Order: sequence, then structure tokens, then C-alpha cells
Amino acid sequence: MPPKGKGGKGAKGGASDSGDGDKKEKSQKGGTAVKVRHILCEKHGKCMEAMEKLKSGVRFSEVASQYSEDKARQGGDLGWMTRGSMVGPFQDAAFALPVSTMDKPVYTDPPVKTKFGYHIIMVEGKKREVDDLALRLLQQSKGHIFKEQQVRHNYTSHKVPAY
Repeated sequence: MPPKGKGGKGAKGGASDSGDGDKKEKSQKGGTAVKVRHILCEKHGKCMEAMEKLKSGVRFSEVASQYSEDKARQGGDLGWMTRGSMVGPFQDAAFALPVSTMDKPVYTDPPVKTKFGYHIIMVEGKKREVDDLALRLLQQSKGHIFKEQQVRHNYTSHKVPAY
């Protein structure tokens, strides 16, 4: 997994590093997470060979196992990653990519250059980190509303004799 830091170019069609990335990163940290696979090659030529295999229809996980110099045993699967946990250009590319599948992969073309080498990145899923918290809060609020309705019902259902 590429650690936090600065590097080269972002993904095709992705956001570029404009110098104020640190401010954006801090404000968006914890916003969303992506399920990422990548193929990492130290040499550009090897990465381009991997790219050609992908373009010819070979599965991403197979190409990762054959070519990647990182996480090759897992088919390039890095799992769920959050903003701030990846090196700058890798993160920019990962969050710019649409979700795709092994059958119809969408990946960075050209590869993304970082201090670790060249990455071909694909995203298999996106989620909001706050989903679990929001669900718990919603469930709690529903419980409070139900209790409040019960109290109101009990209060209004008791008839008070008129004097």
C-alpha cells in the first residue's frame, strides 16, 4: 500500500495536484473510502506491458499477480482505503475513477507515477465512512421519537374529569 506523500501525475481525467492538496486532504479526510486494486511496477516499460495485457482482455487480478511488485498474491487488492491514507497522486486517481468490476474494469491510463513507481489503479467500490454512524444515530432518534409518541399517547388518552 502506498503511504502518504507527494508524487507525480494523477489519473487520466482525474484531479491534478494544484499545490493546495494538503488543505483539501484535511477537509475531506474521513469523507469517503474506496475499495482499490492496483498493479505497481518500478519500471515504466514493465507497467506498459501490464497495460497491454489488460487491454487485450486479461483479468486485472491475473495481470496484477504476474506483473505487480506489491500485493501480487492478492491480485493487487488493497482493500478499503480512506482519504489521507494514500500517496497524493494515487489518492487523486483512486477517488476520480468510477466503480468498475473485474469483468469490465476501468483503470488509470496512463499509469499514475508516484515515488513507489507506476500504478495501474482500478476501483471496485466506494462508500461513505459515516454510513455506520448515521445509521446508529437514525436508529437512536427513531427510538426517542417512539418513546415521545408513547408518552404523548398515554398523557392524552387519560381522560381528566371536568369540574
